[in-house]
Amino acid sequence: MNLKKNLNIATILPYKENYTFSKASAASLWVSEFFKKSKYKKNNIIYGHTKSKDYLSKNYKNINLKNLKSKFKSTTNEYAEKLTRELINNIFDIIEVHNRPQLLFKLINKINSKFVFYFHNDPLSMKGSKSVKERLKILENVEKIIFVSEWVRERFFLDIDQKLQTKTEVVYPSVNKQKKIKKEKNIIFVGRLNYSKGYDIFRDAVIRILDKFPKWKAYSLGDEDRRNIYINHPRHKELGFLKHKKTLNILNKSEIAVVPSRWEEPFGRTSLEATSRGCATIISNKGGLKETTSSAIVLKKLNSNELYIEIKKLITNNKNRKKIQSLGRKNVKHLITENTKIIDQIRENCLPFFNINISKKKLKIINLYNQGQKLNHRLFNISLGKKFTNGFVRNGHDVLEISDRDYLRNNKSFSLIPNRNNFQTFLVDTFKNYNPDIVFFGHTKNIELNTLDAFKSINKNLILSQWNEDPVMPSLNYSKQNISNIKLYSDFVDHNFITTDPSILNKTISRNNFNFFFVPVDKNIERFEVYKMKPKKDLFYAMSHGVNRATLKEGVEDERINFLDKLVKKIPDIKYDFYGFANKQPIWGNDFNNALINSKMGLNLSRGKPTRYYSSNRIASIMGNGLLTFIDEKVHMQDIFKKNEIIFYKNINDLSDKIKFYSKNDKLRKKIAKNGKKKYFKLFNETRVTKYFIDISLGDNATLF
Repeated sequence: MNLKKNLNIATILPYKENYTFSKASAASLWVSEFFKKSKYKKNNIIYGHTKSKDYLSKNYKNINLKNLKSKFKSTTNEYAEKLTRELINNIFDIIEVHNRPQLLFKLINKINSKFVFYFHNDPLSMKGSKSVKERLKILENVEKIIFVSEWVRERFFLDIDQKLQTKTEVVYPSVNKQKKIKKEKNIIFVGRLNYSKGYDIFRDAVIRILDKFPKWKAYSLGDEDRRNIYINHPRHKELGFLKHKKTLNILNKSEIAVVPSRWEEPFGRTSLEATSRGCATIISNKGGLKETTSSAIVLKKLNSNELYIEIKKLITNNKNRKKIQSLGRKNVKHLITENTKIIDQIRENCLPFFNINISKKKLKIINLYNQGQKLNHRLFNISLGKKFTNGFVRNGHDVLEISDRDYLRNNKSFSLIPNRNNFQTFLVDTFKNYNPDIVFFGHTKNIELNTLDAFKSINKNLILSQWNEDPVMPSLNYSKQNISNIKLYSDFVDHNFITTDPSILNKTISRNNFNFFFVPVDKNIERFEVYKMKPKKDLFYAMSHGVNRATLKEGVEDERINFLDKLVKKIPDIKYDFYGFANKQPIWGNDFNNALINSKMGLNLSRGKPTRYYSSNRIASIMGNGLLTFIDEKVHMQDIFKKNEIIFYKNINDLSDKIKFYSKNDKLRKKIAKNGKKKYFKLFNETRVTKYFIDISLGDNATLF
């Protein structure tokens, strides 16, 4: 995954929304005001439709529509088709769709971007979100839903499980704080001049007020296509629909504002703007109006007499009116600067690894591997999965461990449902609860591909990584099965990590997403310093016929047995301590450690032909615990270690000579062993190796040596 320096964002307005200074309404104002303060505004394009040219911001791009007045062709379809071409050509990280669920559904399956949906109105009144099924579909297909008020969110979740609210956010329309200016004795109504907005209530109340208080005037700002409510009074003026800036200027100069809406207001922008500009504001208790401010007067009864009484109180009690005005101006609940930061944070969270790059957030990781409970944890000291967990945690990440084989063994059932199916359900349910950033798994065939698909559908930003420590050289029969195991997931996951140089794979497997890693050491596991001790044996070597098998298989031999036979015959005077050889059973756990530290030197001999960089995990045990280590030079470890850190041998004769030499030269042996341990821990300790995994996962350039 390549991390980006910026976010490319497309903001989609309804095609009827007019993104202009002369005709902007709520959604356009929302978008333009938050755009101006966003740190991502340089890469944010706003799309909409208008015939005017006085755009609210320079980043606006107009979509020309031909079917606006057609009775036979869908304007929504035309808008969606033209937007689709535009969005595909420009490649956006995030697409924000405002207030049109139907448009969202037309775009979401055609464009590979993250989607955020904004509800500015009651979802139950909009096509595409009226039913529970439609609303659940929106939840499933977007990264986040943003509502303009808690009231709007409550409407969306009517008959829906409230726990699903975690995927939503309320971000209110916002304003900037204003300075105090001289006020005029004006009473202001802003909005549609109709019954729903309570214009008739305002009319009846304000005529009585103007008759009683001759020094006061009233103004109505707004229009209505089908008018049937008019105010006839010499000190009242209808100013019509004004540019937003002019409306704000009038509110700045006015003493009182009135919002007596019968309609369930999704939010109530006028109330917010009026109070923030020092108007003593009277509102109804409808929809989200009470969420706009804590300084407004809320009508107990929604009628003209109640409104008249409250306006009269404000006019006659000058001190109280000034107090309410001051509180509204000073205590603005929703500020553009603060809420823009919330919106930008939501955008970053849509691409969590972009967000990590900025804020250094820590990851949640599922680490799935065989913990060996069945084996009574006798593999604790050679378990790479355990070291990975330690490394992730020490790097500051959170880790949830799952042992696939132990789950399957411990949860056997007599039901007709296969245990493997139960395990898939367990994985998906665990994933939902934990919601990790990375799923990191190794040496398993127990995860179904459709389970990984389910993970991806839950978290589209998930990174999947597979690791494997066994050899992958094609010449080894054992490797052929191992490569087959890796192939199960190699094309599906984002990254594969193996302990052999990926170039060895050649044509046996596609290696585009393969990375080499070196077997790590862990300060709490490879904790001995044998070069400081007095071992009684000369040379240690331990092998087995598989870590899951405690004893040797009868009649099984490999090239290592032949090699050891020849070596023993060449230098019979050396004190060997070999396990898994000559009918001496393998050794495990604490017994392994006790035997290991009783030898001065260790042979790092892996199965198969010597192959670039491949070593079994025994190299960490012997070199990491301070034994002088011997390795075939054809493994090319000289790319990593120097001659004063590890001993390279050309062939069995060269090896036998060097074993004899260093068995008699303790001072030099201890020095090289100490250097080797120091270098190993510097390059390949558990925190550095797991940081390497994370860096590659996040798209950073990373090397181990």
